[in-house]
Amino acid sequence: MEHYDVLIVGAGISGIGAAWHVKTRCPGRTFAIFEARHTLGGTWDLFRYPGVRSDSDMFTLGFAFRPWTEAKAIADGPSILRYLTETARAHGIDRYIQYGRRITAASWSSAESLWTVTVERGGAAEQVTCNFLHMCAGYYNYAEGYRPMFAGEETFAGRVVHPQFWPGDLDYRNKRVVVIGSGATAVTLVPEMAKDAAHVTMLQRSPTYVVSRPAEDAFANRLRKRLPARLAYAIVRWRNVLMQMWFYNMTRKKPEKVKQAIIDMAKAQLGPDYDVGTHFTPRYNPWDQRLCLVPDADLFAALRTGAASVVTDTIERFTQAGIHLASGRDLPADIIVTATGLDMQLMGGLQVSVDGARVDLPDTFSYKGMMYSGVPNLASSFGYTNASWTLKADLTAGYLGRLLNHMLRHGYTECRPVNDGPALEPEPWLSFSSGYVQRALGRLPHQSRREPWRVHQNYALDVLAFRFGRLDDGVMRFSRPHAAPTPTAAVVREPVLTEA
Repeated sequence: MEHYDVLIVGAGISGIGAAWHVKTRCPGRTFAIFEARHTLGGTWDLFRYPGVRSDSDMFTLGFAFRPWTEAKAIADGPSILRYLTETARAHGIDRYIQYGRRITAASWSSAESLWTVTVERGGAAEQVTCNFLHMCAGYYNYAEGYRPMFAGEETFAGRVVHPQFWPGDLDYRNKRVVVIGSGATAVTLVPEMAKDAAHVTMLQRSPTYVVSRPAEDAFANRLRKRLPARLAYAIVRWRNVLMQMWFYNMTRKKPEKVKQAIIDMAKAQLGPDYDVGTHFTPRYNPWDQRLCLVPDADLFAALRTGAASVVTDTIERFTQAGIHLASGRDLPADIIVTATGLDMQLMGGLQVSVDGARVDLPDTFSYKGMMYSGVPNLASSFGYTNASWTLKADLTAGYLGRLLNHMLRHGYTECRPVNDGPALEPEPWLSFSSGYVQRALGRLPHQSRREPWRVHQNYALDVLAFRFGRLDDGVMRFSRPHAAPTPTAAVVREPVLTEA
């Protein structure tokens, strides 16, 4: 049976970053990356809809150890995928990826200090073992998006598509398109499709905050001409982190002021005659849900030219020719895009058991936002809701490296966060009002106000806790119930450190 010191699940942005940390900071440890699909990239390979791009700047979405050097700060999907591919190749991480291996279950044995992992490959099930399991499988169901059913769908004569499964043969040139939704995917699709479609309508039940930002970071591009790439990247990264933190704190302290500033920005883009009150004034405060970022105001430009429009209404039913709204209005359509969101799913839907007892995530508390009470030697990567995903993923992987080295120095084979102190008051793991979060709350762990069970949405606080905080904090319990097995020679791969 194959055995690894560390098994990383998922070869997307989190998994590649995690592999770099293990390879660089824990030399001599054997590890592998199991990827269910047949290529790396995760989100940035899966999503192929027109205009797919980052909704965070690449100086914070990119890796801390490999500078983003392209001119665009808000990058398109293919550019991000190329960056991930080049990073994996430059650091020798691609040699550790095993494709077509989907893990479905993991069972921990305290007596052996081992995870036994069930893997599907080529239609057959097999098992491997590992000492530590690091889940980097993202936060949503790759196999199925969130797709509400609408009355009368079967009568629609055109084509209905979901962005998560964009068909390569879809021709929308000179077609009338309705995009249902107002989130990041919708505001990306609308201006891109409007370039070729006869007309694109963004149909939303309620508005979202939309913020325009230059696609290129002029300061970063100037700095790169004067400083070495790594130094320039680090400066811009921290500048952007601090700006994000300042802006988020303003939304918490002065929500009405920030709300008005965002609305005024939309008014300035769309002109005095546009009904910003109806279409771009949400009922909630900024950052109660994630803001939508549009580079170079492309969505507003499409609306100004008339190539696209926004309708705020509810769907009564689909018709043969399009959509009939509750207001009585009919929207004609040849193509309907259901940008209705994701099905949130932690750890790829993995079934976990500890010493024969099934672990239900809603029964656990989240330790530092990365481990689960009572579950040993398992971490999962989950990014920030108010900043770039990679910032938290990088801290998680760095903390895992510290943890592994601490265990090696002291001869420990198990680390387990234990909640045996005063009763913790459970709170939702994510305090976000977005639909995809609210639909999933019953499947998620809890947090509490008491450290280290609190999930911070604050990078600076997490830097202190993850990089400099005590590992032996009284909650994380270390033990050596059994000597870890020696990896078989067939799977030992000596790490070769290469610099980009």
